[in-house]
Amino acid sequence: DCSVRLVFLRTENRVTWIYKDVALIDALGREHTPFNGTPRIVSLVPSLTELICDLGLTDALVGRTGFCVHPKERLRSVQKIGGTKDVNIEAVRALAPTHLIADIDENRRAQVEDMMRFVPHVVVVHPRTVADNLILYELLGGIFCRLTNAEKLRDEFQLACASLTEVTENHPREAVLYPIWREPWMTVRRDTYIASMLKTAGWDTLPVDAPARYPEFTWDAPWMFSVDRILLPSEPFAFTQKHVAEVSALSGKPVQRIDGEMVSWYGSRAILGMRYLAALRAHDSEGGCNIAF
Repeated sequence: DCSVRLVFLRTENRVTWIYKDVALIDALGREHTPFNGTPRIVSLVPSLTELICDLGLTDALVGRTGFCVHPKERLRSVQKIGGTKDVNIEAVRALAPTHLIADIDENRRAQVEDMMRFVPHVVVVHPRTVADNLILYELLGGIFCRLTNAEKLRDEFQLACASLTEVTENHPREAVLYPIWREPWMTVRRDTYIASMLKTAGWDTLPVDAPARYPEFTWDAPWMFSVDRILLPSEPFAFTQKHVAEVSALSGKPVQRIDGEMVSWYGSRAILGMRYLAALRAHDSEGGCNIAF
């Protein structure tokens, strides 16, 4: 379900979100207010860095991780401050940011808490469903007073979601395995963003449940019998064509590669991701297997 309740005001010729009376609350339950000064933003998450740029805040971005690579040209001059899980805290301190943007899954809690001691505004997100993207646009658009950009993303998101839903309704649902790592082999549980994105495309991930959100698995697991196909993403583990043959031999199932960024990146990338998945499902119905990425 890609719908979410939004607060809006209908004027003579458009629908506009109201932020004056809307609580801007992040994943830690911390309430934020619109920032009226000149922001200095450090982003610790690749997909959030892309979203910040698409909200028109590239000039406000003063720090990013080495994994924040999109949009490439606009990020060339933005300083790198380490990785998503090994942030150079002193480098962040030196940048004197007004805002730090982090994610519960992507970043280490201890490091984020350390930076909370000197960064005035720390925004932590944790999108777990496709619909959470709309809340994310509202949150960051509201905090940084980028309402027009946020509305544009919302409209594009809803169109992409509607198109994907239409394609999905014309195809049978399939049970899929989506490995995210090799040695040890790991996959995703159904309460993750990746699983939600695949579900929207008509692909239900297995296993149905697991002790961890990103569990290890073996190829002789009982639920493996129910898998219809295996999707090998390009990240976080960079599965290549040679792994297709390996996984096919291990599982005896149809295997195809898939663009991991389009499935796992949220924010503005979710719009491209839904378009990509719609094309992938449509292409599959025509007897195709892979779309180049």
